[in-house]
Amino acid sequence: MPSFRRALELGADVLETDVHLSADGHVVISHDPDAQRMAGMPLAFRRARLDQIRALDAGQGFVDAQGKRPFAGKGCCIPTLEEALVEFPDVRFNVDIKQPGLTMVRTILALIRRLKAADRVVLASFHLSTLLAVRGMGYEGKTGLASPEVATLMVAPKAAFRALPLKGQMVQIPTHSGRIQLATPAFIQKCHDLGLQVDFWTINDPAEAKRLLAMGADGIMTDDPAAMAPVFKELRAGR
Repeated sequence: MPSFRRALELGADVLETDVHLSADGHVVISHDPDAQRMAGMPLAFRRARLDQIRALDAGQGFVDAQGKRPFAGKGCCIPTLEEALVEFPDVRFNVDIKQPGLTMVRTILALIRRLKAADRVVLASFHLSTLLAVRGMGYEGKTGLASPEVATLMVAPKAAFRALPLKGQMVQIPTHSGRIQLATPAFIQKCHDLGLQVDFWTINDPAEAKRLLAMGADGIMTDDPAAMAPVFKELRAGR
């Protein structure tokens, strides 16, 4: 949560995060499936209760530029998605569903609907089955495209892609996949012609961010909001 607050202070206008489902049915925020890297415990979230997850010291995994751990022992806990949505009621979220399965999908949709947050939560996943389930259950918000859908988008004519059922609205991609360049004006324009927003990840170089935005990218996902802040300040001032 301190990271989210700091990102917003620096000017981020969307919070990107990842989620897993605990053993007792809570949607918890974490990139990793377990707590080893950030809390030093090999505890898998899908096998842990929320009270066990709460007891972890999530601050100890952060190492600063001097090699120190300034947040260790400071009470940093792994939050739930509900806590984040409630604390930041006017902020848009991009949520990557890491854990596959219908139980995960049903739980996160029920949570978002209960909080009436669908208009500000984009749901994404690397699992096509997860996104098809989200869309098939009538999710009212936007969804990203899974990797197979991006591959189809690249090769299919626009008319053919338009005809596909249960499509997402957000193309969230790296600049390249192997030797295939995704950050090209032609591909971005194709996405825009189809009404799709294009966001690139994970961009930490301000010069690279400027290049992508000049090319037509709609958004930048970054690990370093401080580095990106001047880029967007300049962009907004120009517009």
